[in-house]
Amino acid sequence: MKGLHHVGITVRDLDASIRFYHDVLGLEFSNEPSPWFEGEELGDAVGVPGAALRQVSLVLGDTMLELLEYKSPPSETTGPLRSNSRGASHVAFLVDDIEAKKAELEARGIDFYSPVNSVDEGVLAGWRWAYFEDPDGYPLELVEVAYYNADERRAGIAAYLASRT
Repeated sequence: MKGLHHVGITVRDLDASIRFYHDVLGLEFSNEPSPWFEGEELGDAVGVPGAALRQVSLVLGDTMLELLEYKSPPSETTGPLRSNSRGASHVAFLVDDIEAKKAELEARGIDFYSPVNSVDEGVLAGWRWAYFEDPDGYPLELVEVAYYNADERRAGIAAYLASRT
């Protein structure tokens, strides 16, 4: 594998999500919003029989965030899965200054779950993080890597791999 090409999330209203991810968060377009795609072959290809969807891809560093809106079939859920549910996911945005980015987003009306959390011990030492939501309630995260203990991380990974049977 060469890298991560994109992460896709399903949204309720593609246009509203574009306003949030492009207009508020500042992600740039990789492609314009697609027309509606549908047909038996699409349903088979995406594993959703009867699928009709449209999408847009937004650039995020060296990868993309794909937003998908399904016209059919209707969603089996009324909101995103809670983070502890199997299959749940979130997208984390890497930033240089988490306090400044958090303040900027709060000024644009975004509410965060908590103040910035700082981790200075253990496997994630150096991380600064805070969660918020998109318009559908999908969890998003800001992450700043203040420092990285490379030697400790390599030693921990080696110890873990050696302990597996």
